[in-house]
Amino acid sequence: MRGRIPQAFLDDLLDRIDIVDVIERRVKLKKTGKNYSARCPFHDEKTPSFSVNPDKQFYYCFGCGAGGNALGFIMEYENIEFPQAVETLAGTLGLEVPREAGRGGGPGQPSREDSNKPLYALMEQVCAYYQQQLRQHPERGGAVDYLKGRGLSGQIAKQFQLGFAPPGWGNLLDALGQTEEQQKLLLKTGMLVQNEKGRIYDRFRDRVVFPIRDRRGRVIAFGGRVLGDDKPKYLNSPETDIFHKGRELYGLYEARQANRQLQRIVVVEGYMDVIALAQHDITYATATLGTATSQTHLERIYRLCPEVVFCFDGDEAGRKAALRALEAALPVMEDGRQARFLFLPEGEDPDTVVRANGKETFEELLRGAMPLETFLFESVAEGIDTSSLDGRARLSKLALPHIRQLPEGVYKQLM
Repeated sequence: MRGRIPQAFLDDLLDRIDIVDVIERRVKLKKTGKNYSARCPFHDEKTPSFSVNPDKQFYYCFGCGAGGNALGFIMEYENIEFPQAVETLAGTLGLEVPREAGRGGGPGQPSREDSNKPLYALMEQVCAYYQQQLRQHPERGGAVDYLKGRGLSGQIAKQFQLGFAPPGWGNLLDALGQTEEQQKLLLKTGMLVQNEKGRIYDRFRDRVVFPIRDRRGRVIAFGGRVLGDDKPKYLNSPETDIFHKGRELYGLYEARQANRQLQRIVVVEGYMDVIALAQHDITYATATLGTATSQTHLERIYRLCPEVVFCFDGDEAGRKAALRALEAALPVMEDGRQARFLFLPEGEDPDTVVRANGKETFEELLRGAMPLETFLFESVAEGIDTSSLDGRARLSKLALPHIRQLPEGVYKQLM
């Protein structure tokens, strides 16, 4: 008998797969508000009663009662067993399904929801604790002054559930880590740290904290901005069973909550940029979490809207970040998708620009952002005399490897 499929692999697979994408390859879906609908593939009906919820990664038919996650759908739709459904989904990502020795695999294995439920519940408690400290802690003044100094209102702080990690090594430990089991969970979520000598202490200390939410709105990690002289200035939670920074985008959940249908998403560089833009009613900004923009990030964005604008500082670091974003964007630029690049004046960021000039000016800058093709050709043409035949030939040679990364289609032909 073939071995059991490891639970960690199943968790990872379901986290990387989007149920909307899986079902849409087999059933024609129509966007209806935040969900998608169709006529149920499992029974005859004239009026659509089959619904797909992208936030919960779940489908349900109000007619026949069929429902489940992406694996359940594949099993039902293709009439195959659990291991074959796993193989099918893994194949779409080019993954090989691992097996543990000596045990069979099947749908009786505990779900990702069950195995990680205590972690999600704990992170909600941590979030509530930090919010309470921002309201009540005797030393909250520095955090409050910092947020007010950045022009944030109490309403926007509440919307993004901002909090305060007080100074000291054991505040969270004392509040939520009173038993050995609770300490283990706090260590597992990265909220506590254990050093080489075995000492356990709070990861976030004397910082404004920013909860990071997944697409279902669950708190999965935190970012913290220092108030004193500690380094680094910004600190993120480490990777955990529920947090994979290469897949998550800060503010994406809030953007989806604020917009019934997204037409554009702006990718900025920091938490404060996302929040400042939201306060000025630009409610479609997100930020990566200490990593470069990845193909996974962009696939997630393009499932929600047709256009992404990368917004960077105009300095050398900003140009380098833009080039990395360009490389990530090329393989996912299917026909109908748009990517553009906005470079702000050196020393400026979205936070300072929108506070100084307001919403309309910033959105005008977004509308004038440089299209991907312009940025690509300008980047490879740097230092080349394109007025000469030799220069144009060199430009073509340099541009071709980038163009070859594009998916087949009209856009690639035009490029």
